[in-house]
Amino acid sequence: MILDILKKSKLSVTDGRKKILELFLSSEGALAHADIEKYTGETFDRVTVYRTLQTFVEKGIIHHIPTTDNSILYALCKDNCEEGHHHDNHVHFICDVCSKTICLEDVTVPQVKLPKGFVPKHAEMVVSGVCDDCK
Repeated sequence: MILDILKKSKLSVTDGRKKILELFLSSEGALAHADIEKYTGETFDRVTVYRTLQTFVEKGIIHHIPTTDNSILYALCKDNCEEGHHHDNHVHFICDVCSKTICLEDVTVPQVKLPKGFVPKHAEMVVSGVCDDCK
């Protein structure tokens, strides 16, 4: 599956890309840059991790998740995302107890009625509360 994703995105297969993609595929929730650095250990430097994440975002493999503290989290995209076109119009849930961030794939961001002349480009929605594991 990892090789299929990289080939579909026309990316060369490197150890760093394979390892980082493997981490996303095995993770239940979103990951921070620090989580990825911790997982990859001394194998890859910070710049390699950063560039890989940026490439994955550009290719539609992962997407950003907004947070209340302005840090960046990343999560896998759905199958219909592609280079330059993210279609992750779902709500993200952040647990107040365990801090896990989860993509709620079946809960879409509601359409916002904007004033005349305004053209929406992107909408994000984050809901916080207590996840099923912590309740």
